[in-house]
Amino acid sequence: MPASEPTAASAPEPAAPVPPLTTPVATTPVATTPATTTLAPGPKNAAQGPKYGYYWGTGRRKSAIARVRIREGTGKFLINKRKLNDYFSLQKDRDTIVAPLKATDSAKRVDVFVNIGGGGITGQAGAILLGLARALRGFNPDCEPILRDGKYLTRDSRRVERKKYGQRGARRRFQFSKR
Repeated sequence: MPASEPTAASAPEPAAPVPPLTTPVATTPVATTPATTTLAPGPKNAAQGPKYGYYWGTGRRKSAIARVRIREGTGKFLINKRKLNDYFSLQKDRDTIVAPLKATDSAKRVDVFVNIGGGGITGQAGAILLGLARALRGFNPDCEPILRDGKYLTRDSRRVERKKYGQRGARRRFQFSKR
């Protein structure tokens, strides 16, 4: 016999099947959805439709967080169950808040309900401004260019600078004396 041909004695034997470590579990068929039902990509925080009859928008400024709900109505504006003029005493804060409504000419067409917490007066006004603009974008997507041009959809990310050690404040030093 030639040396290149293997013999029957030198052929490897097939390995015995290894039993599974666990018992097989019956699986149920998973329903698959067709590819045509995927949602079209949209802008971030855009509302798909009214949720419980309201269009929602969340606004943040410094440490204030505002949850704004709007619906079609007559122009009612409540902040933490209080009227706008009762909650904000300064005219500049009231003007800041209603600026997106005036820009889109929807001040008398929507009712606005706001829950706000954290921060101070000016931070809360800025948070309501952003939340209201986001809710208006969901309510009427056609007014988004107006809101963008007025910079109402841009979050103001400025925060208070921290105090540094060895100083009186963030940048203020203790008084220096030569003698």
